[in-house]
Amino acid sequence: MTANTGDTLTTPTPSVGRIVHYVSHGTPIRADGSRAFTAQCRAAIITEVPYGDDPSLHDSIGLAVLNPTGMFFNTGIPHEEPDGDLIGGTWHWPEQV
Repeated sequence: MTANTGDTLTTPTPSVGRIVHYVSHGTPIRADGSRAFTAQCRAAIITEVPYGDDPSLHDSIGLAVLNPTGMFFNTGIPHEEPDGDLIGGTWHWPEQV
């Protein structure tokens, strides 16, 4: 996700309280190559930005993930913008719709 500021596009800076997407891991791959549950985007709230205002260090953040069956809390979640397949255990900015 990028923000349009005049003629330039900028990446948002993570901050506590912002909404992001967390990608769930899904279930392990079975012997036949199928999965019971695939990786899915979940709503999450940023709970920690470990390095303050230095955007070059915002790769890993703390999240409160809102799952259909409960909440998940963790720190050190890496950033990964999807370019096709979702990578479980990562966060990204919500897509523009």
